[in-house]
Formats: sequence, structure tokens, C-alpha cells
Amino acid sequence: MRSVLGIDAAWTHVEPSGVALVTDDGGGWRLLKVASSYHAFLCDNLSMNARHRGSTPDPQALLAKSVSDAGSAITIVAIDMPLSTVPIVERRTSDNLISSLYGARHAGTHSPTALRPGKLSDELTLAFQREGYPLLTSENSLPGLIEVYPHPALIELASAARRLPYKHAKSGKYWPGETSTVRRQKLFEIWQHIVDLLERQLQGAAAALVLPDLGCRSYELKAFEDALDAVVCAWVGTCVLDGTAKAYGDDRSAIWIPTGG
Repeated sequence: MRSVLGIDAAWTHVEPSGVALVTDDGGGWRLLKVASSYHAFLCDNLSMNARHRGSTPDPQALLAKSVSDAGSAITIVAIDMPLSTVPIVERRTSDNLISSLYGARHAGTHSPTALRPGKLSDELTLAFQREGYPLLTSENSLPGLIEVYPHPALIELASAARRLPYKHAKSGKYWPGETSTVRRQKLFEIWQHIVDLLERQLQGAAAALVLPDLGCRSYELKAFEDALDAVVCAWVGTCVLDGTAKAYGDDRSAIWIPTGG
């Protein structure tokens, strides 16, 4: 049994973080569970219609719950957040490498600082290390913790020329000449395309990632997006285990990107 815990980690304690658990018992990877916040994952509140809140991540509790749900130890924890073996105070080698490779495709990295994610990232990395999940910057021994980045991962999954326009808060920038209704319809089409692609990689993704109603509220859109990103994070973790991902960085930090969908 192989299992991956994927986390779309917010850079602050205020915003919720999506969490996904995938497993492979020899019959292929499948999505076992996805939630739109730490609390929802731990409490089995898997509804994406709820107003999810941010909280401080508890790696010990997340791993214990994951082991209980999966019935086996977690092999890789894949997190969308800048991580490093030393405190992050500025852009890292990994950020620059990804931006060099994907910047022209509009998927360069955001610049981390000592304040954001800062201490939150440092504490998360150390907490997972204490649980037996050191940060992996190369083909090290498992289990371990890896940093992932959904935007270039989705480019590879979709064999896309550029970053996919799937962030609901930016729909006005994606389609500035359209009405809000049309923009949402276009966004949902992109979301469904991503879900369909993930289903080919992870059995059960389509059943778990059911799009919200077109007329839903903004926080429901955010909840779905967080869950979707968490599943993408978990998928990248499966690629690492299957030998179809590459680390970009140095011995302090590395961002793992699939080598092709």
C-alpha cells in the first residue's frame, strides 16, 4: 500500500487549506478523501458547501487521521507552500528555476518572504520532520515531505501551452469582456476539464470533485478550488512515487514537477 497526503496550504492561518488523501493498494491510484480545510479533513466534514475557516495545521493529527482512513502509513506528504531546510527570507534557487522554466507560460512562482509564509512554513517543515517526514530535495529515502506547485503541474497534466485559467478570483482578468455569468461558465468548463484529467490519474476524483451550482456563493467556489488544488498536490506526490516527477532546486529546497501527464 502506498499513500499520499496532499495539502494546498494557505500562507496564513486565516485562510483554509485543502487536504486530499490518495492511495494505491496495487490496483492503481485512487482518491480516498478530500476536504476544503484542516478541520473538515479531521472531522470528516467533506461538504464543499460549508464556509470553511482557516486554522493552524497539526501535522501529527493530520498524519494520524490519514493513517486511520487509509489503513496504512503515509509515504509522501505533498504541500503547495514554499518549504526549506533553513528559514525562508527571500526567493530561493527553486523559485528561480521554476520561474525560468515556466515564467513565459505564466506559471512563475510567487516570492516568499520572512513574513509570508515565513514562520508558518518553518514550523510546518520542522513539525513534519519530527513525525518522520524530512523535506526531500532529491531522490532521498521515503517517507518524506515534498513541495509542489499546482500551476506548472497542471500545465504538464493538460499538455497546455500556458497556465490554466482556473482561479475564480481572477476570472475578471481571464475574460474581461464577458459578463459575470459567462465568466463563471467558462471557469466551470476549465474546472471540469481538470477534474476529467485527474480522474484518468486518480480513480474517484470525478465523484469527489463535483462542481458547485453555477449560482453558488463565492465561499463555495473557494472551497471547491482549495479541494481541487489539494488533489493536484496529491497527484504530484503519486508522480514522485511512480518516478515521473523531477525536483528543481538545491539541497535546501526543491519544487517537484511532473515530467508529463
